[in-house]
Order: sequence, then structure tokens, then C-alpha cells
Amino acid sequence: MKFGKRLKKQVEESLPEWRDKFLSYKDLKKLVRLTSAAQPCSRVEAEFVQMLNAEIDKFNAFFVEQEEDFIIRQRELQERIKRVMEDDGTGGSQPSEMEHAKEMSRIRKDIVNFHGEMVLLENYSSINYTGLAKILKKYDKRTGRVLRLPFIEKVLKQPFFTTDLVSEMVKECERTIELVLPVADRGQSEQGRKGALVAAEQSVFRNTIAALVTMQELRKGSSTYGHFSLPPLSLPDLQLPSPIPILQ
Repeated sequence: MKFGKRLKKQVEESLPEWRDKFLSYKDLKKLVRLTSAAQPCSRVEAEFVQMLNAEIDKFNAFFVEQEEDFIIRQRELQERIKRVMEDDGTGGSQPSEMEHAKEMSRIRKDIVNFHGEMVLLENYSSINYTGLAKILKKYDKRTGRVLRLPFIEKVLKQPFFTTDLVSEMVKECERTIELVLPVADRGQSEQGRKGALVAAEQSVFRNTIAALVTMQELRKGSSTYGHFSLPPLSLPDLQLPSPIPILQ
């Protein structure tokens, strides 16, 4: 699948509020075609570079905003889990079986959605980086100039490309899921568990699977493979992410 179609599909499968945050690939391709016929340092070339810088600023602003939101949400989830565990323990308020099951079900749903959104953000970083590398390769090929290497070296230092914190939060979320699941299952029938969770989580879950598949394909090797390649995928199980047991 050509990258333009892959990007379009990924945007369509992303969360609605994220869709205008991706790379403006078609607009950049139009400028590349115009730039190839222009003289070096022309107005069109300057416009192309200006748009690339604006896209990076857009990625950074969105990525940092999401990252900060994730930090807050992770802390809130941990506090909710701790509070429920303390209430259920010795000396706690000892809520009824039904109340406990409902609260743990809500927590579990929020954890799954949270995990899914973090995976989507990792994919957001991957696909936008790949798009920049590809558009810069087209530029160099059509113009005979060398913009890709210095520009990519700049990109590698940008906040949107630095996903170490999000990756660690994904792993922490998976550890939390393992702790919460056995407790959350208490007092719930199999049918009730399916009905309550699948409908509520299926949108983010479906988008997460699409993101995982895209990240896997982007890292298999392509025309950008080599110096400009993405790092290996650090998620523990690409085809069966940890939310799947919750939806079964």
C-alpha cells in the first residue's frame, strides 16, 4: 500500500479529535512537484521548508499535550485503584459485592481505553515521522538537492519523536491491567462482563489494533529503511495487545 493511502486510512481509523493533527502529506507532495521545476532557493522551496517546520510544531504541540494528559490520567487511575483496594481490605468501608464489581468494571474500562490511546500516540509518532522521511526523500530525488539528512537529524531530537516516556507508561499500564483483572472479575458473570465492556471499549480497541498493525508494517523495512528507519517496536505483543483478554 502506498504511504499516502496508508496515512489516509490511519487518519480515518484514529480518534476523531486527532484527525487534523497528522501530517499534511498531500499538500507537501504538491509543493514538492512545484519545487522540482523551480530554481534553487526559490519562493516555492522556502514555502516547502516553512510548511515542514510548521508540521513539526503541530506534531510537538499535540504530542506534548497528550503526554501531559496521560501523566495526569495515570496518576488518577492509580489513586482510584488504591482507594478501591483499601475500601475492600481489612478496616476498609467494605462496599457491597455489586458496588465493588461496578467500580472495578469502570476502572478496567478506563485502563483499557487509556492503554489504547497511548498506543495510538506511539503510532502517531511513527507514522508522522515516516511521512516526513518519505516526503523529504521525494524532495531530494526530484530536485537533486540534499535536505533530508539535516532535516531528519533535527526531527530525531523533537518531542513528538521521543516516545520513551509513553512507552514506559504503556508497560506500566499493562502491569496494572494484570493486577486489576483478577479483582475486577469478582462478582461478574461472563456474559455481563462481555456486554458491559465490549460496547464501551470497542472503538478505541479497534483503532489500537489498526495502529499496532501499522507500526509493525512501518518497521518491516521500506524505502526509508536504514539511517532514517524507525527504532524497533518495544511493545510486548504486537498481534495480541494486553487489552484483548478483557474483551474476551
